[in-house]
Amino acid sequence: MASVKTRRTLAKAGVITGLLLGGLFAGLPVLWMLSTSLKSNGEVFQNPPQLITDSFSFDAYTAILGDPAQLRFFLNSYIVAGSVTVLTLLVAILAGYAFSRFTFPGSKTINAIIVSVQAVPPITLVIPYFGLVVALGLYDTYAGLILTHMVFTLPYAIIMITAYLNTLPKELDESVKVDGGNGWTALWRILVPISVPGLIAVGVYTFMISWNEYLFALSLTRTDEMRTVPIGIQMLMGQHSYEWNQMMAMSILGSIPVLVLFLIFQRRFIGGLTAGAVKA
Repeated sequence: MASVKTRRTLAKAGVITGLLLGGLFAGLPVLWMLSTSLKSNGEVFQNPPQLITDSFSFDAYTAILGDPAQLRFFLNSYIVAGSVTVLTLLVAILAGYAFSRFTFPGSKTINAIIVSVQAVPPITLVIPYFGLVVALGLYDTYAGLILTHMVFTLPYAIIMITAYLNTLPKELDESVKVDGGNGWTALWRILVPISVPGLIAVGVYTFMISWNEYLFALSLTRTDEMRTVPIGIQMLMGQHSYEWNQMMAMSILGSIPVLVLFLIFQRRFIGGLTAGAVKA
């Protein structure tokens, strides 16, 4: 009996130790990024390195938050990522409902196309999308970025929402029809409220993808008025010098929206992902 208890204690200690090491491994880069943002450029590469220096300051944050051009990058990211999230959820809800509740010609083919889109490396689509966006007159516009980001966020969203709706019994739809409603009423009055955990998971994931997207944000914009946060960080790399502390400060500030979203919706986010993955 004692040996069994000892083994359980050792196993528990091993798990805790592994989690602590994993947390340290994952958190150390973030901690160093925060430390770098509080240093001057001259202290970044000092040897031996120091996590906290005597002359730490918030000058890098002041420089970022006091620059209208840098604040514009954040505004652009909020507009693009927020619009992509709302539109992706709206389209994915309608598409997921159609795939989950109806059988129609070509549904399997369309599903295969949706899945295959995720297998295409985004870098191979830069030139085609650039030509298409320019031809449509959407170059260097919010619409061009939003529509392009949706191409990559919609497949995952449709797959996840379809899987989540498949877990809900069709008797819910039938009960609405018995009460005189229709499919539209069943979707927005019954299925969508029940699917909130799954929708939150998809929404947070979509926001993260759009917020962090770099390749198309760089290729499809020309002016600083349309640049997003990832491009703003890259622009701090000068021809002859890098503003390391400002880069790290902007990276910290750029991480806050995603972190806040995850902390607020953490329980529903994990629950939504689990439900969609297990029951699908």
